[in-house]
Amino acid sequence: MIAKLSGLLDSAGTDHAIIDCGGVGYLVFCSARTLRRLGDAGTAVTLRIETHVREDHIHLYGFIDAAERDWFRVLTTVQGVGSKVALALLSVLEPDRLTQAIAAQDKTALAQADGVGPKLANRIVSELKDKVADLRLGPAAAPATVIPGAVAAVGPPAGSATGDAVSALVNLGYRRAEAFTAVATAAQRIGPDAKVEDLIRAGLKELSA
Repeated sequence: MIAKLSGLLDSAGTDHAIIDCGGVGYLVFCSARTLRRLGDAGTAVTLRIETHVREDHIHLYGFIDAAERDWFRVLTTVQGVGSKVALALLSVLEPDRLTQAIAAQDKTALAQADGVGPKLANRIVSELKDKVADLRLGPAAAPATVIPGAVAAVGPPAGSATGDAVSALVNLGYRRAEAFTAVATAAQRIGPDAKVEDLIRAGLKELSA
């Protein structure tokens, strides 16, 4: 089982790269995000690898960081999300943005990816929204609501100050995704002792900026 490849970038296509490791070229399927970060041919690169073994093939999927690899693993647990769709999602949404989109139930953001229609976007949110708070998907997945010294948590839990503030903004007519982002930014700025009313006011300022 291959878990990591380190070598020289031989070439790259729209959905793959060939990594030269001691004269052996490995074909690795990657997201657009990872491909953008590999650099030019001849550059030394290291990719984390997910190996999929089937009766008729062995495919290698490469990731520039652990957060992206871990999200790939999680996404492919959802019915209807295969390797190709998971890479498409990771191509349009950075790991931290994907975390926020699922926590905020932002199906429109998910549907930007090729192969993800409204029904599949709804399934992804439905299957992962209750799990996302327990996911620890590397440093890139740390949500905007994390404040120094606090325990990392993705998405505002019900009954919390941030959760109540998001609900209040939604009741005022804002989309949940917009409200979530605004309150997350406000919470990061104000600190761990922010009250609901403070988060609402600061969130409204974010939304009107």
